[in-house]
Amino acid sequence: MIKPKCLRKGDKVAIVSLSRGMLGEKLFIHKYEIAKKRLEDEYGLVVVAMPNSLKGIDYLYEHPEARASDLMEAFKNPEIKAVFNAIGGDDTIRLLPFIDFDILKNNPKIFTGFSDSTTNHFMMHKSGLVSYYGLSVMNNISEYVSINEYTKNAMEKTLFNPQDKLEIKCSDYCSYENHKVWWKEENINLITPRFPNTGYEILQGSGKVAGELLGGCIDVFPELLGTPLWPSLEDWKGKILLIETSEVNMHEIVLSWFLRNLHAQGILHVIKGIIVGKPAFKEKYDVYKSVYKQVVGFEANLPDLPILYNVNVGHAYPIGVFPLGLKYEIDCVHKTLTLLEPATEQ
Repeated sequence: MIKPKCLRKGDKVAIVSLSRGMLGEKLFIHKYEIAKKRLEDEYGLVVVAMPNSLKGIDYLYEHPEARASDLMEAFKNPEIKAVFNAIGGDDTIRLLPFIDFDILKNNPKIFTGFSDSTTNHFMMHKSGLVSYYGLSVMNNISEYVSINEYTKNAMEKTLFNPQDKLEIKCSDYCSYENHKVWWKEENINLITPRFPNTGYEILQGSGKVAGELLGGCIDVFPELLGTPLWPSLEDWKGKILLIETSEVNMHEIVLSWFLRNLHAQGILHVIKGIIVGKPAFKEKYDVYKSVYKQVVGFEANLPDLPILYNVNVGHAYPIGVFPLGLKYEIDCVHKTLTLLEPATEQ
């Protein structure tokens, strides 16, 4: 996998809206202004909004080719060193006919986003590029008051100052979807409430396993099946599977269906382990744990496959930045998750 260069002061970065076009709406444009000012003032970056990124929900829904064009132009531009996606949604798969994978492959640069951006991450994977799961403009970079210290630390140690080896610790605080501060200008001085977090859990497995990380928001997986973006069974071999769930609040039966599909494809049988993001809703925390143990441990008869649970990735607060395509270690004894190589090139 091709690893892009880290960010430095003076670098130019692009903002794109590859899914829902909320960033350009009158109600939310202040989020763009917050993110732009923060990236420029605190990190010394030069921020550019791609031509279609602020055209709003209706236009971008009606023109997936415009969204794809922004992505392609950002990657073709040698001055742009990173591409930050605005937010998720539910139809990024519609960009697929307009993607030139050679452009992505031949112009490696940082790409970040989560949720429906899972589709974009699989585009990067198909192109042989490392990409960075987490850190969307509206959710994280423009967080009201300031970027929380957990996300900020992850951002700086992956995108700016890559560490030779990085232990990804569980945040000692958290909050869920129903605690979020709603996005409107009158709330810009409100801080997301925080509650004690419970730490990592090992649902099953023992010892240590290591492998390259691949995956994303499991809600998106069905849209990818049968397309050129979905990796072959051979490609899944030896990977650590990343799974998180969205604010849609997936019913546990649906989660079991999706996991059974991974079992039926043979994927669960060739991977080294699974890391699971904290659910977006507290009431799903124990329910989802039971589903993983039932489907993976019992139905797939893989009780020794390590599953690390309650990871700060995805839709619960706060989240980290997880390079996809790089090697991680799950240590079941010490309940640790470690990125075993620098996230970006110096």
